Amino acid sequence: MDTRYIFVTGGVASSPGTEIVAASIARLLLAHGFGVDVVRCDPCINPDAASLSTAERGECYVTADGHETTLEMGHYERIAGLKASRANVITTGSIFQSVIDHVQRGDYRGKTVLLTPHVTDEIKHRITSLAQGGKRDFVVCEMCGTVGDIDMLPFLEAARQMRWELGDRCMTVHVTHVGQKQATADPEAKPTLHSVNLLRQAGLWPDALVLRSQQGVSPGHRARMAAMAGVSPEAVIDCAYASTPYEVPMTLHAQRLDSLILEYTHTPPRVAPDMERWATVLAQMLDAQRELKIGIVGRDANARNAYRSVEEALRVACAAHGCKPRLARIDSERLNDATVEQAFGGLDGIVVTQDEGQSGFEGCVSALKWCREHDVPTLATGQGMQCMVVELARNVLGLTEANSTQMEAQTLYPVVDLMEAQKTYAFTSILRLGAYACHLQADTRVAQAYGRLDIEERHRHRYELNTDFRGSCEAAGMRCVGENPETRLIEAVEMTGKRWYVGTAFCPELSSTVLNRHPLFLDFVAALANGFG
Repeated sequence: MDTRYIFVTGGVASSPGTEIVAASIARLLLAHGFGVDVVRCDPCINPDAASLSTAERGECYVTADGHETTLEMGHYERIAGLKASRANVITTGSIFQSVIDHVQRGDYRGKTVLLTPHVTDEIKHRITSLAQGGKRDFVVCEMCGTVGDIDMLPFLEAARQMRWELGDRCMTVHVTHVGQKQATADPEAKPTLHSVNLLRQAGLWPDALVLRSQQGVSPGHRARMAAMAGVSPEAVIDCAYASTPYEVPMTLHAQRLDSLILEYTHTPPRVAPDMERWATVLAQMLDAQRELKIGIVGRDANARNAYRSVEEALRVACAAHGCKPRLARIDSERLNDATVEQAFGGLDGIVVTQDEGQSGFEGCVSALKWCREHDVPTLATGQGMQCMVVELARNVLGLTEANSTQMEAQTLYPVVDLMEAQKTYAFTSILRLGAYACHLQADTRVAQAYGRLDIEERHRHRYELNTDFRGSCEAAGMRCVGENPETRLIEAVEMTGKRWYVGTAFCPELSSTVLNRHPLFLDFVAALANGFG
């Protein structure tokens, strides 16, 4: 079957949820038995998210092949269940860089290089390459930003050209925010209609409208908007903002958007869509009554989306145990031995997820000291595991000056350090980026949680547990339970005699999805929900 392309555009306001809608469409098409891939077209000039501010764009999400991208790609993995790669993210910066590389190699044979056709051809090539020669039945393409923004023009023009070239194999789903009139409480239709006109000016037209609102839009108002926008009434979808983004696939399915896509693109149905597992997980989340109070410690606690993947991994894991998390963000830069008890009072468990960097490191060490001494279930990921080892060395081994060489280059006890092979690289290099293999020791808490001994998890860090101190740590009760089979670098540690005290060099939250909840988070939540394990 020839590959179909679904373009998801946004209008009226920034972030109306285009990524959630696009991921939900992919989820539904997968449930119909089709081969699906996704691509996110981001108008930022940055080639990736490595240099983006956490406060501005949220967490840096890492794909399995080591690409640093924005948190929205996490929605695609969690909702659609697809394993993303660098091919699934297109930024203006990466497109321009590619075109410039072509110029410098002489690929254009001296021609004048312009936005059209050279930049738009590169965009189209990136999008269509995901079809893998027809192996994918659908490619869902999210056009980030808001229609009318100058940044969006190259992507919209590429979509226009594809629609002209491929006809009914392309479809546009336009997602808009619908406000409410103060005087009458009726939906405000005019902004959506203006965004539709802007879309038409770019040479596209909506085949379906997805209306995001706080209060919902009545059938009568949807029919009126359909008539004014030139869209069939059944293709106007009421998708009010919900308590969880995981309701969106069911909302779109209930209003037959997936069936409309098949009808519009002349795609014969393959199998009846199976959303039973999804509905079960969603019901678990919505019906949960018991609360678990969980603290998330990190230096970017005040940034709204700094730890989105951790939060979502906890939500779906709690749902499996009939619970819902009450999450407390705790700024590691404000923590010390004197303030940690007040900050952690009443919490059932702690997740320490410090990003690579110096600020907040000592606060995480104080947090982990309190958790270990008070036997509070604790999961430390990424640099959080480094803090866990430093805390043990200082307060159990008696190496009071132990530290990471990132914090103190000349420390007497470098329990966290660069390995010799790493020291030849530039300091700014992040050498462990993406998925790496890990072999677990049998009869350990971590191995029991995974249910297997060989795993693969994603990393985003440079410094490692210094293997010269491995014997001392294990003698003090901290078992090194996971290591990379090739480099022998330590991947996971756990403390014996504790309810649940585990550290990982990798970031397990990046592998957690709605239908495949991460085993470490499931086991961690089980320790909170069931008491002593």
